Amino acid sequence: MTMTTVKLGTDGPEVGVQGLGCMGMSFAYGPADADASRATLERALELGVTLYDTADAYGAGDNERFLSPFFKAHRDEIVIATKFALTIPPDDPTRRIIRNDPPYVREAVEASLKRLDVEVIDLYYMHRRDVNVPIEETVGTMADLVREGKVKHLGLSEVTADELRAAHAVHPIAAVQSEWSLFSRDIEARVVPAARDLGVTLVPYSPLGRGFLTGSFSNADTDLTPDDFRRRQPRFTGENASANAALLAPIRAIAAAHDATPGQVALAWVHQQATVRSLPVVPIPGTTKPHRVEENVAAAQLSLSEEEMGQLDGIAAKVAGDRYADMRFASAGRE
Repeated sequence: MTMTTVKLGTDGPEVGVQGLGCMGMSFAYGPADADASRATLERALELGVTLYDTADAYGAGDNERFLSPFFKAHRDEIVIATKFALTIPPDDPTRRIIRNDPPYVREAVEASLKRLDVEVIDLYYMHRRDVNVPIEETVGTMADLVREGKVKHLGLSEVTADELRAAHAVHPIAAVQSEWSLFSRDIEARVVPAARDLGVTLVPYSPLGRGFLTGSFSNADTDLTPDDFRRRQPRFTGENASANAALLAPIRAIAAAHDATPGQVALAWVHQQATVRSLPVVPIPGTTKPHRVEENVAAAQLSLSEEEMGQLDGIAAKVAGDRYADMRFASAGRE
């Protein structure tokens, strides 16, 4: 299996067309198996995955620390992406504090460099938008980090089209990360066209609907551990979960026709948006299991017909519940 590559932005690095989201290796999705996660990282690299995504907020820095040995062992083979802007108080894991002010940006990058134990971060994202700080001010500080050699390329996560354009006018943005899947398509209206116009690569997170599109769970209340944060997301609990589970039928049918899994069909749909929308797309599905990363990578080579794409097209409009209980964390709430 040979993975094709794509460039991040106009001047960014070439990466495998599918990356790996590493959050679940130490945060958010219940107990993690460190040995299995390390094996997953190695297997992903063997399969051509070169973009590895983390953030300082994942486990209050634990995710960056966990990934550091792998990153150091393969420094010349991989692209490290991490983020700043979110703080999760240890005494209240349901709370989120967002900061974009320049002193905090500088504090955050130094802390990430130390935890990762690297001299430079390949792709540095603003994780979430603090609307009280002009985005030009935040990106201006990020641009200083590039000039100082601490960061190579800049990214933004969950921004609006106008915010992306304003940021790009200050310094080239290589990638925009937002949720994009068969269940979450709000960025298609404005963010995707803006990214295409500016030459920015789209990096969809949760392309498998946080696992729901794979059928691995059907109701977060009953199927997931108490510390799994999906139990606090409206789409995966109560009546919303039941209604949304029924939407998986066409995904399963198409999967059966291709001798594939529902997750592979969902990922293939995201990959084909690169052709449909005429811009580079690098989804970053997360997993902590080697066999799942094999399954996900294989999805990049699955081609869906125009008829099959049409069968999947109407799913998002029927999804019950918001992506987050607090939609301030999504760009759609500000468009």
